[in-house]
Amino acid sequence: MPRIHRLSEFVANQIAAGEVVERPASIVKELIENSLDAGARSIRTTIENGGIKRIVVQDDGCGIAPDDLKLAVSRFATSKIREPDDLDGVQTLGFRGEALASAASVSRLSITSATGTDGAMTLAVAGGTEQAFGPAAHPSGTTVEVADLFYNTPARRKFLKTERTETGHVSDVVRRLALAHADVAFELRHGQRTMERLPAGRELDAIMGKDFLSQSIAIDTVNGDLRLSGWIGLPTHTRAQANAQFFFVNGRAVQDRLAGHAVRQAYRDVMFHGRHPVFVLFLELDPGSVDVNVHPTKREVRFRDSRRVHDFVFASLHRLLTDVRPDTGDATTGRLPPSGNAHGHASYPQTSMSLSSLIADAPAATVLDAPAEEGSDVPPLGYALAQLHGVYILSQNEEGLVVVDMHAAHERITYEKLKTDYGGGKLTAQRLLVPLGLDITPREADIVETHGGKLRDLGMHIDRTGPRSCVIREVPSLLADVDVAALVRDLLDEVAEFGTSDAIQTRAEELLASMACHGSARANRRLSVPEMNAILREMETTPNAGQCNHGRPTYFVQSMRQLDHLFLRGR
Repeated sequence: MPRIHRLSEFVANQIAAGEVVERPASIVKELIENSLDAGARSIRTTIENGGIKRIVVQDDGCGIAPDDLKLAVSRFATSKIREPDDLDGVQTLGFRGEALASAASVSRLSITSATGTDGAMTLAVAGGTEQAFGPAAHPSGTTVEVADLFYNTPARRKFLKTERTETGHVSDVVRRLALAHADVAFELRHGQRTMERLPAGRELDAIMGKDFLSQSIAIDTVNGDLRLSGWIGLPTHTRAQANAQFFFVNGRAVQDRLAGHAVRQAYRDVMFHGRHPVFVLFLELDPGSVDVNVHPTKREVRFRDSRRVHDFVFASLHRLLTDVRPDTGDATTGRLPPSGNAHGHASYPQTSMSLSSLIADAPAATVLDAPAEEGSDVPPLGYALAQLHGVYILSQNEEGLVVVDMHAAHERITYEKLKTDYGGGKLTAQRLLVPLGLDITPREADIVETHGGKLRDLGMHIDRTGPRSCVIREVPSLLADVDVAALVRDLLDEVAEFGTSDAIQTRAEELLASMACHGSARANRRLSVPEMNAILREMETTPNAGQCNHGRPTYFVQSMRQLDHLFLRGR
């Protein structure tokens, strides 16, 4: 057995570099974060060959004192913290003191910096060894150049991707940091070509697209020390990939599984299958309630009360999405702000799903055979004019023409009524004639024992019977015929990871959605004007009425201005 010995500083830095410097984008992230911590208001990043050949980050921050320049490339040297207690409540982006030392050990690095009172100095390091140190000409701020990345560790270079791929990763880093710091101007250049120019205050449109704000809902909600703000895309404004999702914790861009799960839960009832929501969300909380010292790259965080954070994010988004309905829409743009901005939360009656019952419940004014007179109050979705090919309801409101997908709209109305009738989340249980024994892991058995009360709230009665076993005695009545064993395993997996689960609710809602689909008005069914108006009135007070159970839009508004444009009126 070889004797234990201390690694040299060079080898230790090489190992640290493997954790911190995964690719050129890792260095760009660390350097820009240092610039932001230094109070920079303008940051320019230049790369060559995807950052493999050269990375230059220049800022107008406070600069580095000449006496600190050499210390800056030493491992575990930082100006951000001093005492162990400083790790609780870190408010700067950087604090570990590893990035510059790691980058210097696997590249040819130079730092040139000037403070407002001292002259500029430059330091050159190659493979962790100092090459030059002396005065230089440089304005206030800092420029860091990283050249020939992994020149002394060729094995690491083999794991890098193509220039195009590495450039894309760098661009993603710059865009994320720009979104979190709207008061700072960012620029990214690849050689002589400008890839991104993000002036301060205009990053959102440049990164998310000009139509993002018109197709999203603003959110700003507070619960105690938790605040969630930003924008979430409407369920009809989605992407095929999850590449437009930005989540920040106290200004730090993170990839958090807990938050991702909360967002997916909030959208699950309105999202078209296989699509991904679009959002830019900022979570703010007491710095002492979140641990940012979890991963060397600081991509992940750990919350002191993760369940509270999860529930806060989910409840905030779910409430906002549920309140998106026609009674609060802007017919000119089609954007539907949350109903809380102008109206109270509308309630909806627990009635049967038939069209005749909709007519009976609708106000008398909604069954007119003709549109209301000019100047009278017109409901948001207006009054029905006709039915097109047995599929679409054509309606006239104050703005212009409303086209409603008859089946999709009635399907959502029916689905929401079924959910309400089913218990509003309080799922009724059905006892199994023969209890079902199940072999599980010790960790899952612990969850059954610890969270028995929580599982009963979901209509699931499970008892632990041994170190690796449990017995299922009751299940939600609606799910008595599903694969109970698979359902329980999914349930325990989610509770283990997130402290909560929507497995039961999801399965129940899938069955309810199927029932609603079969029980709703089908295409080519002829409706009378009163029947069409009844559907319109129900849509105006039904949660999630903008989408059917599968996430497809239920209606479309064409304003008079848009119609005039189509027919070239006024030209």
